[in-house]
Amino acid sequence: MVNAVDFAGRPFHFIGVGGIGMSALAYILAQKGFQVSGSDVRPNHITHKLESIGVNFFGKQEAANLEFFNSDSSKAESMGAGKDTTPQVVCSTAINASNLEYKAALEKGCPIFHRSDILAALISQYKSIAVAGTHGKTTTSSMIGYMLLQAGVDPTIVVGGEVKAWEGNARLGQSPYLVAEADESDGSLVKHSPEIGIITNIELDHPDHYDTLDQVVNIFKTFTNQCKTVVACIDCENVSERFQPDISYSLSPDSGADYYATNIDYRADGTTALVWEKGIALGVLNLAVLGHHNLSNALAAVAIGRMLGLEFGEIARGLATFEGARRRFEFRGEVDGITFIDDYAHHPSELSATLAAARLQARPGQRVVAIFQPHRYSRTQAFLGEFAKSFNHADLVVLTDIYSAGEPNTGLISGEKLAVEVAKNHSNVEFHSTLVDIRLFLEQNLRPGDLALFLGAGNLNQTIPQIIESLRQPAQATS
Repeated sequence: MVNAVDFAGRPFHFIGVGGIGMSALAYILAQKGFQVSGSDVRPNHITHKLESIGVNFFGKQEAANLEFFNSDSSKAESMGAGKDTTPQVVCSTAINASNLEYKAALEKGCPIFHRSDILAALISQYKSIAVAGTHGKTTTSSMIGYMLLQAGVDPTIVVGGEVKAWEGNARLGQSPYLVAEADESDGSLVKHSPEIGIITNIELDHPDHYDTLDQVVNIFKTFTNQCKTVVACIDCENVSERFQPDISYSLSPDSGADYYATNIDYRADGTTALVWEKGIALGVLNLAVLGHHNLSNALAAVAIGRMLGLEFGEIARGLATFEGARRRFEFRGEVDGITFIDDYAHHPSELSATLAAARLQARPGQRVVAIFQPHRYSRTQAFLGEFAKSFNHADLVVLTDIYSAGEPNTGLISGEKLAVEVAKNHSNVEFHSTLVDIRLFLEQNLRPGDLALFLGAGNLNQTIPQIIESLRQPAQATS
């Protein structure tokens, strides 16, 4: 499929272009000068940005969208006489056979690609660095991209989150380097053959696609076999026991890793550590992002920087000003002394790490309030026991019902059942089934000084601006 992607000028049409992964690819192709169109069920700030660089956006997914390049004579003329204007159609896993636009593409005979096919084709054109792993992909790939950008390397970047430094989830650079986030959730990781592959960790996270951890491990093994060089964190047992990376990193000086850290100081305003390379001290790393997981991500960036010939001073200066990606411990506002944080954490390991970072930041006497929307019935059911023990660093846990992400409700699991299990390990748990109920509860029960973390990969974070506005205007909220 990779070789079949036509980069000779044929147009591209993205079904579901407003998604974080799809939009990044559409952006890169448009910036490269290709004719690009896309559709989604509703516009958002991402589709507005794509329109601003010339992507034609359709607010409905219908067959007529596929005729755009044929019907627009100026588009056809710009492609040159005799060029095939039938678009190459790009879909994500979220687009299924019942989608009317997808059906029309099949009937029309359009070449149809999964978004991973487009990413794989781009990866093959660059000296690529692909970041894989169950957790930390977005932050690590963003860190590496930011570090290289600050060092003047000018990389092309495709990540699964929005970063302030390049005002989005993608940028087109002029160097031969590409930094990309490589996703294992649907098995498409096996399509990628980068020069450098990174594995941050391996866990079972997508029981909707995988039945066992071994299946996940095998996907990663295929990926590593296709990488020229493998860089991996050996703090993860599933990595250290089943893989032999070319370059390793660890937070433990006793691990035998090529890159490790000592003199670690986790603080409320960041992290400081002395970084070592094969037994030689490189220097001190100062990070603005919090927690042990972000220090681990930074060690991956250090390893890549050194592989590409950067001096440690350049690496450290770049990483020192990295602020993180959007929805990764993202500050959303403060009102009445209440701090609002938005985080994408949706797996038990991610919840534990994020809440541990929050506890570091919390002042003495400050409550850490964890507001969590479970994501997918399959994940909640598969990791019920793990979720129940993930909130130990929170003073108050507020749960709502499960965000289905398109999965059918099996009736076997619910947000309320999760709340019952969490309450077996935590003394202060609240359940409110809807986002409206959550919002009303928080407006009435958050206290000055609280650190409120909105956690999950669904739409819970949509309540944040509403709560902030209500707390700013209490009279209006009660009128």
